[in-house]
Amino acid sequence: MTQQQPEPWRPHDFDHRHGDVSGGWLRAATFGAMDGLVSNTALVAGVGAAAGAHSVIVSGFAGLAAGAFSMALGELASVQTANEQIDSEVRVERRALHRHPQAEKAELADMMVQMGMQPETARQAAEEIHRDENRAINFHLVQEIGVNPTEKPSPYVAAVSSFLTFAVGALAPLIPYLLGFESLWLGLLCGGLGLLIAGGVASRFTKKPVWFSASRQLAFGVVAVAATYVVGTLVGTAVT
Repeated sequence: MTQQQPEPWRPHDFDHRHGDVSGGWLRAATFGAMDGLVSNTALVAGVGAAAGAHSVIVSGFAGLAAGAFSMALGELASVQTANEQIDSEVRVERRALHRHPQAEKAELADMMVQMGMQPETARQAAEEIHRDENRAINFHLVQEIGVNPTEKPSPYVAAVSSFLTFAVGALAPLIPYLLGFESLWLGLLCGGLGLLIAGGVASRFTKKPVWFSASRQLAFGVVAVAATYVVGTLVGTAVT
């Protein structure tokens, strides 16, 4: 059966779809998982280099809780602040639209000319866009600062995503200890496997090769873990 093609003047999505790049849940979830894996695996390595299994478990869960709450609250504050800044820009643009409507219309027409429209077409398009104030404000902000006020991410979704994925990532190096294996190297192995998986999953959204994303994330984690292990070893030697 032949797939029906859309009319040339109508939007279509039958042959491509775009991912979420607005900085919402995906960025928070990815960053949370990566940070949980790297920070807690490094913490386990540092503590494990100088202390026993009990200390590793206690510090690991303390790091999980502290990191998850820190990430969630940080995302909440960050996204809320970014959204408030966008709201502030909307107010600035609305005031300009009320005070200088013709100048704003001319500005929009000029931007469209720079995009390749004929001057008369651009003036007509600007006239039609400015018939709806909110639409005009959104269009101006997209063109002027690259932000669409109607696509603001939810700070609560970002916070919850960050909290959950950080906790899951931070749990990975503790799995052997919870199963009764008091082995630092097994914990580090689980952390490394988690980094490979997280990097591979991220490649689905970035369209990078799986091997590249996975190995890059593992390499970043190895640097952090190795540095923390060395510090833990030096501190453990110094205080004994």
